[in-house]
Amino acid sequence: MDVMNLFYFAGLSMVLTFMPGPDILFVITQSITGNWKDGMVVAIGLCTGLVVHTMAAALGVSAILHHSSLAFQTLKIAGAVYLFYLAWQALREAGSSHDADGSGRTVGSQSLLGLYQKGILMNLLNPKVSLFFLAFLPQFISPGSTSVHLQMVILGLIFILQAVLVFSVVSLIAHRLGRIFMKNATVSRWVNRGKAGIYVALGAKLFMMDNK
Repeated sequence: MDVMNLFYFAGLSMVLTFMPGPDILFVITQSITGNWKDGMVVAIGLCTGLVVHTMAAALGVSAILHHSSLAFQTLKIAGAVYLFYLAWQALREAGSSHDADGSGRTVGSQSLLGLYQKGILMNLLNPKVSLFFLAFLPQFISPGSTSVHLQMVILGLIFILQAVLVFSVVSLIAHRLGRIFMKNATVSRWVNRGKAGIYVALGAKLFMMDNK
């Protein structure tokens, strides 16, 4: 594989990862309302989902979503419902106590395992990720080089590594901002309401998406 091609792929991947979307917004909201560790655990969960999407793209499974309306619609609806569920949880948090404890976490924060699982589900239930990998990765395949499947896996791993890096930086910045604003109970409630609004908007957008 061409080294310069890999650098170009990594750079473009970072730009795309920084763009607003369900994954990065999930990292931001959890880092603001929780702490940096919460955001990182969510990020690791999201990237675990990316491992599955990488293998699906390499093995051709992602193509099923592109060609099967039933499979796409099923996954899309499940993803939208999950986002609406997260919105409901955020509204519940807005109505409960959110005073910070000594560690910087807010009272009622979820377990790290729970956040990790949510990160995985957030990523796996978004068919847009599968379609993105199916369209994006093949553009950087070098014909006549190593196995196409192996190249897809390598590109996927590069994407995952840069995603961890980007999410780490974003999580740290978001947490520092959260420590400033979340000390106020009123602001904390409105932040959670805003988080709920973001999830509803993302769920609605996902629900209206098609596979073309």
